[in-house]
Amino acid sequence: MTASAFPTARVATTFKTCTNCKEQWRSLEAFIQDPMIELVGYMPTFDDLQIGLILFNHGCGTTLACQVALFEHLYDGPVYQIKKTGEAECPGYCLNKTELSPCPTTCSCAYVRETLQIIKQWPKSQPPDHLAAHRSMRPSSGAKK
Repeated sequence: MTASAFPTARVATTFKTCTNCKEQWRSLEAFIQDPMIELVGYMPTFDDLQIGLILFNHGCGTTLACQVALFEHLYDGPVYQIKKTGEAECPGYCLNKTELSPCPTTCSCAYVRETLQIIKQWPKSQPPDHLAAHRSMRPSSGAKK
């Protein structure tokens, strides 16, 4: 067989691509340490927590969603088997997509909320000088002209 008889396989080298500005991150770590990425929410899928969505805002103004399964390896603690959503001891955090607090309940959803804490506390890298200058020129989101 000739070498051309074998198709060339492409290996994905990108963790995430911004749907708005097309910026790319090569790894999960590069993504969550980017100072232009901000964790803003969580939308659970109670029947399968791994496909729930963790929401991030990017500096270009878009919101990016990533499945929980991509971040599970960051957490190395207990994972409870019983879902307690809606029960008396449940604080209801998972029902509010912008609530990022850890859950005190021994619920199957608690590991995701602990993963959110790891992401929130992940150290951010320093932006390159050209991005830092660009960021300082942007009007604040609360400012009106």
